[in-house]
Amino acid sequence: MSDSDPRTAREEWGSRFGFLMAMLGAMVGAGNIWRMPFTTGENGGGAFLVAYILLLYLIAVPGLMAETMIGRYTNYGVIGAFRKVLGSKRAQGLGLVVLIVNVALMSYYAPIIGWALYYAGHSILMTFTQPGFQPQAFWEGFINNPALVVGMHTVTMAGLAGVLVFGIRRGIERVVKWMIPLLVVALVAVSIRGITLPGGMEGVAFVFTPDWGYLTRGSTWVAALSQALFSTGLGWGIALTYGSYLSRYDDVPLGGGLFTAIGNTSIGLLAVFATFPVVFAFGLEPSAGSNLLFISMAQVFPELPGGSLWAIVFFVSFFFATFTSGLGITEVAVTTVSEETRLSRTSAVLASCGAIWLFGLPSAYSSAFLGRMDFMFGSFGLPLATLSIIALVAWKFGPERARVLDLNRNAGVYIGSWWNPVVKYVIPVVMVFILGYGVYSSIGTVNQRLMLLGVAFMAALVVVSTLVMSVIGDEPPSGSAAVPGGDD
Repeated sequence: MSDSDPRTAREEWGSRFGFLMAMLGAMVGAGNIWRMPFTTGENGGGAFLVAYILLLYLIAVPGLMAETMIGRYTNYGVIGAFRKVLGSKRAQGLGLVVLIVNVALMSYYAPIIGWALYYAGHSILMTFTQPGFQPQAFWEGFINNPALVVGMHTVTMAGLAGVLVFGIRRGIERVVKWMIPLLVVALVAVSIRGITLPGGMEGVAFVFTPDWGYLTRGSTWVAALSQALFSTGLGWGIALTYGSYLSRYDDVPLGGGLFTAIGNTSIGLLAVFATFPVVFAFGLEPSAGSNLLFISMAQVFPELPGGSLWAIVFFVSFFFATFTSGLGITEVAVTTVSEETRLSRTSAVLASCGAIWLFGLPSAYSSAFLGRMDFMFGSFGLPLATLSIIALVAWKFGPERARVLDLNRNAGVYIGSWWNPVVKYVIPVVMVFILGYGVYSSIGTVNQRLMLLGVAFMAALVVVSTLVMSVIGDEPPSGSAAVPGGDD
């Protein structure tokens, strides 16, 4: 759809609370509830958390502010935002890159939501407290049953479509306004229960007694940086898309940056507190990897008084976290498809969810394929998408212009000039470093071939997307090519 065509009134969030819950719900997902506890355990406990919090506020918060701001300024999804700011058909290819990376990420994230749904369902059926329950056999029986995992993947995408078809205010906002508060209450309850277990305080000590030696390891900082980016969704196009539904009077620094980061950190810490006291109380291994949640944690509920209830609280809250993230990730595609085609909202939802379901079938069918997708797009696709969005603000729109004219408009938290060099230099350098580190760390390992494939695919993606949009892209609106770059 050309920008010169008449546009219907764009939907807006119904309340600031709804927007805040949507942002928090989109950013808080498997990265916090599933990934953060075992990543913390693998990287020295409290030392990792120190590195994570530092990088979260140095990199992720300014980046989220930039991404949300450009969404509000343009009032478009990812392709429309690039078109309006860059004023070029060919440059819209970078927006297409962000969209494709987003769909690819969601295609292997959707099966994980299906895992969470399966475990939540069995917690309600009280499977985990049945006599003779074997968590390892249960997990393997599920993950090695193609019909079952594909079925859960299908149910997940149907559920997401069922919410998204109602739009921003009546769909996403209505769901997250009760899911996220319930998630917080559930994690607090599990954390309190874990701390009161015999030996549970050892888990708290593990978190608050950092092994400072880990801060001298580059791997700790890379893991912390990856966690900060993965758990906040910076560069996924979510903040840009959600920001495009803000009114001119909303507070971007608060909603798009600080609140999201504080909430993200708080829920991540709650997930750690909900996990490690139980881990230490039952003598589990804190660095058990991804098995920590689906196998190690599942085996403790039969030993807990009221274990059936605690299993329900834990796994249902995990499902809420993943589902609300799925809403945010999928909405990026829905918004863009509805804007760039003549499809109605309902048709755009069906097309987007159908495509994600189809592309997600290999990941649902094979956890090994899911891992390869995560390596390729997590290591190379996500930094590329993040770099594209940040470059749009930093090198075309201009950070000073963004900060003065839009970021600080009606802002309760004033953002000073320190933000300019962070967005213009620090974040791009960090993204390039992540790409380079991903290449370097894969040389000579079993991932070398996959790394070469990933780099080649991302390079081809940029070239092909640029060529495609130069042919089929809409003409930019008059005057958009004159958007000046700002100076620091």
